[in-house]
Amino acid sequence: MDDDTGVPVKIPETVRRIVSLVPSLTESVAATVPEALVGATDWCSHPAGLDVARVRGTKNPDLDAIRKLRPDVVLANAEENRAPDIEALRAGGVPVWVTRIETLEQAFASLARMFAHACRTGRPEWLDAAERAWRAPAAGPRRTAVIPIWRRPWMVVGRDTFTGDVLRHLGVDNLYAGHAERYPKIALAELAERRPDLVVLPDEPYAFTRDDGPESFPGLTCALVSGRLLTWYGPSLVDAPALLRQSLA
Repeated sequence: MDDDTGVPVKIPETVRRIVSLVPSLTESVAATVPEALVGATDWCSHPAGLDVARVRGTKNPDLDAIRKLRPDVVLANAEENRAPDIEALRAGGVPVWVTRIETLEQAFASLARMFAHACRTGRPEWLDAAERAWRAPAAGPRRTAVIPIWRRPWMVVGRDTFTGDVLRHLGVDNLYAGHAERYPKIALAELAERRPDLVVLPDEPYAFTRDDGPESFPGLTCALVSGRLLTWYGPSLVDAPALLRQSLA
């Protein structure tokens, strides 16, 4: 069976040992087949109290530690994980299933395929609940936004991102959705000049707070939001639409 990148991955008929290199996928597996999850990155913070072996970060995984865990499959993501690490694991005989998720629709389809073909388990109930939660159309007039993800230098969400698609489903259009880059560096003065209806400030990867971020956009409406609700594709998708609507109101 091919993963989301079109690479054939040979998965055992029974999967008992899973290592996840993506926080969203870690939370997804922990909520569905927790007994199979044996390894995760240092950045995998959900669910709270997760007790599995840690294999460093998404960009610098400890490949030897992963091999020693004898996983039946390693779960990765085309954006969050480095191709050389994925290739090194595969060269050593470790099956690696890579997801590619840039829209909500892709998230639902990709997760369903991952559980069926990479984890060898049934479709989780929370995935059905998440799809139902996102069926409601956006209410009220559409608004525009810029979405900073870093400062010093300022960086924003650009084209073809999961974050941008989540906001689009909530009636908020990213002013940099047509930019050539996915996460362009933009001067603060230019961001302010665009006069968006909203400046959406997530708490990850940069931890924007009431005292760190809004002061840079005088006269503009700033919305502080949970980065997990805005960027993670997993069980958080069930509550994300309602909670994000509250934060964006």
